Amino acid sequence: MDRLVQTTQELLNFRLNAAQRHAFEVYARELLDWNAHTNLTAITDPADIEMRHFVDSLSCLSVINPRQGALRVIDVGTGAGFPGIPIKIACPAIDLVLVEATVKKVRFLEHIAEQLGLEHVSIIHARAESLGQIADHREQYDWVLARAVAALPILAEYLLPLCRIGGHCLPQKGETAHQEVIEAQHAINLLGGKVIQLTPVELPTVVDTRYLVDIEKVASTPPKYPRRPGMPSKRPLG
Repeated sequence: MDRLVQTTQELLNFRLNAAQRHAFEVYARELLDWNAHTNLTAITDPADIEMRHFVDSLSCLSVINPRQGALRVIDVGTGAGFPGIPIKIACPAIDLVLVEATVKKVRFLEHIAEQLGLEHVSIIHARAESLGQIADHREQYDWVLARAVAALPILAEYLLPLCRIGGHCLPQKGETAHQEVIEAQHAINLLGGKVIQLTPVELPTVVDTRYLVDIEKVASTPPKYPRRPGMPSKRPLG
């Protein structure tokens, strides 16, 4: 994990301590062990796991201020825990909810949370469209995260209903980020959001630039959104 510690320090000015480094070592080992029988990730080279999973997830901290303390954070479509679990390891004070619709991935999330001894982490087996209509989750979160889930016009309907007014959504995007923002502008406005900035992230050994799309929640989402599961992807708001 030398590259992880060094890159996190250089890229984010964030120093991981020995316990955090050990947690990432356990995380990588368990990810590979489970991946041998459960399809969790196509990335299996340890160096790539460090960079493309761990550092990429931690890059969110260039926008999120971890010094704000007990933030309520929800990670939608988290898969094997990215970006939520790496952020939780680095910032243990956050209150984290992981949302995943695939049962086998939920089982891994439960396992790794126990292995790492993570506190104040909830794992929910659900679709984002359903969760966004539940009072305990609707407009309750300071930060709503997502990585590699859907195109932004669709993703906006998953994320913004969960975000409190004054909070932020932070989808991670690749080279198509600017075009996706243009295509999603109507949906973002309709759902109560406003794009604040796109922050480029240059990861060592990764050719393509990554982008953090910071969307502030400036108004309440109309009650009919999100629509029923499957509708946002079938009929994106446009």
